[in-house]
Amino acid sequence: MRIGLVTLVVGDYDEAIAFYVGKLGFVLTEDTPMGAKRWVVVTPPGAETGLLLARASGDAQSARIGDQTGGRVGFFLNVDHFADVHARMIAAGVRFLEAPRHEAYGSVAVFEDLYGNRWDLIGR
Repeated sequence: MRIGLVTLVVGDYDEAIAFYVGKLGFVLTEDTPMGAKRWVVVTPPGAETGLLLARASGDAQSARIGDQTGGRVGFFLNVDHFADVHARMIAAGVRFLEAPRHEAYGSVAVFEDLYGNRWDLIGR
């Protein structure tokens, strides 16, 4: 078994694609029109599990944009070359909430996506 996709509620498909592909370096795996909606999947290079970017529909979903985990870190991006990826992300304008720190499991720094969801960048 494996997890195929994780849904991330976004405000706009194209701005989310620009962030995840342009700033984080994900790959746009699929972008299929489905009437008023689109099936948009972005995946980190080499990963099996991707993010389904789902545009919010209605007030309840819109209220969750950027706070899908109640302010906790909810997403974890593992990388092989932490310092290089961290530097590239800073140069691309990604907002980090802390300087890199070293834990027993590796180097880590918390960053926010374009909506404010918190992520850990982790180099094991």
